[in-house]
Amino acid sequence: MSKDSKIEWTRHTANLWWGCTKVHSGCDNCYALAMARRYGNNIWGIDKPRRMIKDVWGKLKTYQKEAMKAGEIHKVFVGSMQDIFEKPMPLVDHKGNPYHEDTHEFWNTGQLRDKFFNEVVPNSPNLLFLLLTKRPSNINKYIPESWKENPPKNVMFGTSPVDQKTAGNLIVQLSKVNGKRFLSVEPQLEQINLMAKANDGTDRVLLDLVDWVINGGESGHNRRPFDCDWARLIREDCKVKNVPFFFKQIDKILSIPEDLMIREFPA
Repeated sequence: MSKDSKIEWTRHTANLWWGCTKVHSGCDNCYALAMARRYGNNIWGIDKPRRMIKDVWGKLKTYQKEAMKAGEIHKVFVGSMQDIFEKPMPLVDHKGNPYHEDTHEFWNTGQLRDKFFNEVVPNSPNLLFLLLTKRPSNINKYIPESWKENPPKNVMFGTSPVDQKTAGNLIVQLSKVNGKRFLSVEPQLEQINLMAKANDGTDRVLLDLVDWVINGGESGHNRRPFDCDWARLIREDCKVKNVPFFFKQIDKILSIPEDLMIREFPA
């Protein structure tokens, strides 16, 4: 949970829980997993529980009040330490004990997600929630039924392709979701052609299916190489399709070239 996040494309970050399971090669050097291990939390993998973040609800209320007072819309990334559309997993508290509320029924992450969708989103008109997932095929399984016809205006659904294969698969899966959609192409691991035809039975290209593209390389000790020409190709394709383009970083060490210092946001 982070107020005034250091992630350049959001105002705040929010996590309902902590923990996940690796999905594709973009997860190989996951910073959230490294941080969990540093603090002794055994919450990663298909057979591990997820740790509840207890103070998230109060902080989300504070973010809404601050944004409303300022007369602004503040972006909230959900989440940096979780995947909001992971299948329901067992939930533990900060001491590692199974979590329950007043009913004494043990909760899982799916119940936290439902609470967020049904109580927080409709009561936060000044927050734009960026729901980023590596599992876009799960989105329609877990969102409220009403969202399928009338997606909330304060939600964007996103996914994280890292190479051409994941771009082709994940973007088409994301396109099945009604609402505003974005890509976080980071860490980009090879050249990606977003003008490639989408395998969805139409004449559209991948870039036609999204409303915003965030792009960047990997940071950290084991970071993999990033070629700025990969970003330039995506930048130019976004210009052609009039899709906002946000370049985040090369590797947090090398300076961003002037021609890639582009940080556009969707309207």
